[in-house]
Amino acid sequence: MIPREILHLNSRHLGRSIQLFEEVPSTNDLAASFAHDPDAAGTVYVAEHQTNGRGQYGRLWQARPGSSLLLSVLLFPPAELRRPVILTAWAAVGIAQAILELTGAEARIKWPNDLLIGGKKVCGILIEQSGGVVLGFGLNRSQTAEDFAAVGLPDATSLGMISGTNPDAITVLKTVVQHLDAGYDRLLSGERITPESQWKQRIGLIGRQVRIDLADGGQRVGRLRDMSFDGLELETGEHAIEVILPELIRGLSANF
Repeated sequence: MIPREILHLNSRHLGRSIQLFEEVPSTNDLAASFAHDPDAAGTVYVAEHQTNGRGQYGRLWQARPGSSLLLSVLLFPPAELRRPVILTAWAAVGIAQAILELTGAEARIKWPNDLLIGGKKVCGILIEQSGGVVLGFGLNRSQTAEDFAAVGLPDATSLGMISGTNPDAITVLKTVVQHLDAGYDRLLSGERITPESQWKQRIGLIGRQVRIDLADGGQRVGRLRDMSFDGLELETGEHAIEVILPELIRGLSANF
């Protein structure tokens, strides 16, 4: 398994080294194998195909070789930025901004870590932590409706289907990494209001009746008054407001 270094980006944190592999079991596992080495910070690992790709809760990630941007990056953020909600929000917002630049389409965040366009999934994100933080994601690039039907994913879409073109793989890679790098730089500088606001806007459920599925199996139902990295404010009755930490929430939906 010999990588091919394909380019260097003029970035501050992510992508100064980008390594391309034809096939690996998992780009997240590959990045995690360097989690003991701070010198590997910011290295981006890209695969044309994964034989054991996975998403949230161990779900299988399937993609025809060369059809998706399968990418992981290793970072060593300070302790205050290691909260899963902050890392996932940063990644989701950055990728959504890249999608907007590439296709003109606005992506919505489906809690906690999927990006949807027109109700169909275009990207899944997986954050894992050990010595370092590994951000991994699969962004559907050139698949067709027939490709998704063949693997039983009728509710998926790709950048190509959205734009009506065949997006260049290197252009997609560079655009996504540059947006992620800019967002990470803002977080490191102490900027929180903007990414938090963009995350809330792209979830798009403020003021709506929602169901919150908790990690312990419980549920809450009410009107979502507001949300931040510090908690979701749920109005459950007259003058009754419950604040729920994001890390305790497994699912958030207005369709129930």
